Amino acid sequence: MTRPTRIDLDGAHVVITGGARGIGRATAEAFLARGARVSIGDLDLDAATAMATETGASAHHVDVADAASYDAFVDAAEAEHGPVDVLVNNAGVMPSGAFLDQTPAVDRLTMEVNVQGVLNGMRRVLPGMVERRHGHVVNIASLAGKFPVPGLAVYNASKFAVVGLTAATRLEMAPHGVTLTAILPSAVDTDLASGFDMKPIPKVAPEDIAHAVIASVANRAAEIAVPRYVGALAAGSHLVPVPVLDRVRKVIKGDRALHPDESARASYSARLDHAAGATRSNDSTDRSNA
Repeated sequence: MTRPTRIDLDGAHVVITGGARGIGRATAEAFLARGARVSIGDLDLDAATAMATETGASAHHVDVADAASYDAFVDAAEAEHGPVDVLVNNAGVMPSGAFLDQTPAVDRLTMEVNVQGVLNGMRRVLPGMVERRHGHVVNIASLAGKFPVPGLAVYNASKFAVVGLTAATRLEMAPHGVTLTAILPSAVDTDLASGFDMKPIPKVAPEDIAHAVIASVANRAAEIAVPRYVGALAAGSHLVPVPVLDRVRKVIKGDRALHPDESARASYSARLDHAAGATRSNDSTDRSNA
């Protein structure tokens, strides 16, 4: 393994997808506070532009599921701020409900945004990072990429994929001095987790995830769970006999993602349904990185 070169955040170019709100916005603000030049990409260009005006970031349109759109976003960002030092693949969607009730269109949307979007970003920036022997990629995954949750089956699948993709690519990039980190939050207090009461799993703030992303640039950890103790519990669950784990799930009502507060989740669900409909019609301009 080649020791990765230090990335000085003061003046570094950081690219963030889904940057207009939630984790993306909090992460952009954290990098900006440390002197970085930040380019945010979002499907909602109006929201991204408003956020950029408030914070000093630069705003761009991107549909992460479309490789050409992702390439155009990074091209424009690099034309303005130079080569990418840090990429944060943050854009994602989180549908909920019983697996047999979820539509193929929502399945497809989930995999295209959560998995293909990450692939598109990595394929765009990693060649340049390898050439420069300098760079870091952060993929926002989830503890759902380690621990299955009834009601989030396809979301689980997408995040398991991101965790595996990050780990394997990290090994390939190590000889080139380029690093990758998977961030594994528990439920985050954003629109994606609206309507969920996942106690005793804590909801964390977007700023907590932003702090972990910033930390990863310095420590280059393979994975960072937020909060860390929940990551340890998820890892330890694989050592627990299945009958015991099933009893624990029953006691803590581990199927609550099957029964969210529909009224609290209505707005986000409507956005997903609209996005899935756009996917069916192949109208990428209407898709939502919700």
